Amino acid sequence: MSLIGNLIWIILGGFISAIGWTIAGAILCVTVIGIPFGIQCFKIAGLSLAPFGKDVSIGNFGAGGLIGNIIWLLVLGWELCVMHLTFALLLGITIIGLPFAKQHLKLAQLALIPFGARI
Repeated sequence: MSLIGNLIWIILGGFISAIGWTIAGAILCVTVIGIPFGIQCFKIAGLSLAPFGKDVSIGNFGAGGLIGNIIWLLVLGWELCVMHLTFALLLGITIIGLPFAKQHLKLAQLALIPFGARI
């Protein structure tokens, strides 16, 4: 199921999403301050390319991760989380869209708190 789900996901927008996250991560890595945020963008790009068969767990992120998560949450995280929750709600209306809605919930969790999360 995960191979077929990932193939359908890639065709219906996962590839474009992964490219966007990769470009955002590359732009953030240009500055020294943006490197940790760029690394998180690369993490989200990897998950948005093939989310089926992967789990997201929020772990111990320490003081630096806490500060990074607060900055991420205030600047960009909450908007991305709302976007993925909206997609999950829209896809969850149909039975066919339920597996894809579940993947958007994973991405919403990672978009909200990326520092310290393990995939």
